[in-house]
Amino acid sequence: MDEEYDVIVLGTGLKECILSGLLSVDGLKVLHMDRNDYYGGESTSLNLVQLWKRFKGGDKPPAELGSSRDYNVDMIPKFIMANGALVRVLIHTDVTKYLYFKAVDGSFVYNKGKVHKVPATDMEALKSPLMGIFEKRRARKFFIYVQDYKESDPKTHEGMDLTRVTTRELIAKYGLDDNTVDFIGHALALHRDDRYLDEPALDTVKRMKLYAESLARFQGGSPYIYPLYGLGELPQAFARLSAVYGGTYMLNKPECKVEFNEEGKVCGVTSEGETAKCKKVVCDPSYLPNKVRKVGKVARAIAIMSHPIPNTNDSHSVQIILPQKQLGRKSDMYLFCCSYTHNVAPKGKFIAFVSTEAETDNPESELKPGVSLLGQVDEIVYETYDRSEPVNECSLDNCFISTSYDGTTHFESTVDDVLNLYTKITGKVLDLNVDLSAASAAEE
Repeated sequence: MDEEYDVIVLGTGLKECILSGLLSVDGLKVLHMDRNDYYGGESTSLNLVQLWKRFKGGDKPPAELGSSRDYNVDMIPKFIMANGALVRVLIHTDVTKYLYFKAVDGSFVYNKGKVHKVPATDMEALKSPLMGIFEKRRARKFFIYVQDYKESDPKTHEGMDLTRVTTRELIAKYGLDDNTVDFIGHALALHRDDRYLDEPALDTVKRMKLYAESLARFQGGSPYIYPLYGLGELPQAFARLSAVYGGTYMLNKPECKVEFNEEGKVCGVTSEGETAKCKKVVCDPSYLPNKVRKVGKVARAIAIMSHPIPNTNDSHSVQIILPQKQLGRKSDMYLFCCSYTHNVAPKGKFIAFVSTEAETDNPESELKPGVSLLGQVDEIVYETYDRSEPVNECSLDNCFISTSYDGTTHFESTVDDVLNLYTKITGKVLDLNVDLSAASAAEE
């Protein structure tokens, strides 16, 4: 351990593992440590006994829930956009060879008390019960504009500069009502609140295109994919990758105290009396608590069920987004459901999560709109956890700290954080132009 490394990574959460993999592939000498004796940190995956211990305090879950080892319950469950940045990062590092993906069955949105499939193309817009007949025609025109839009081809812009025109102005041109705007902004473009309406429309159009292209890619009912056995497979796949490139992983290293020199720059990490020297440290907020601040908290419920979520066409894996406006809230609520078809539960069992940015101290009443969509549950537990973000100046201390995971049930915000950190650490932008067909294991 008394060696010098380019980077020491602390914590084996998803973000840290992806960064460790990217840096190893770049030829940096990386040491990766975790105080726990398991992979994944906050984003670990638990079997039923571990889940019971964590939320119920006992280690004897009811026998009717089935075998403990058939459960792989992700603590930070997020679906992966089929053509999104995470898939590109996975292909860039070639870690896809260790993972098998499977398409997610359904993508739904909550509107006026009901659950509807999210329409993603002009043809689906015409069929959707979300809109009346005249609104459907207007929406169809807007969808065609988005489908045909090419940033590099001004002929497709219809005289609008989307780096200047706001989303609100673009939508007004097509005369769409608030109801339609709500599902487009939150369930297709995956914005987390309504600030996007007054920002340049280009971002929203790109997000809608990503959704539609991802949906077309696997011809499934959603644009999302998810690894068999859950996300717990990802950190382990990256650990394997890092080893191939000469990186070192050490679990069960207590303390992991970050050491600084007299200029306040990081110079190493000490654990069990030994210090490994390094130039930079990458970690999650729990390893440098005095360099982060609390910015909010996530409230969530985890349920085990014996049936799919009602009104989702019997989808065995599904995301439902409940836009803030539909609930009279400041932020969206998310429903995530996965089952034995992705090998995360025993046959016949479904795992559902309901999560949101907490606005009160009572998760049970706050999550009610989402939980009430689940139908009969076998077991349900509630919790809240704090979200932190770094406040340090990484150019001064060489500490690169990830932000806590938010309440979203898809990966887009998580990958943004990883790519920003990568650029801060290396000074370069990660090239995400990759051959997307390399992740085709997803098609079974």
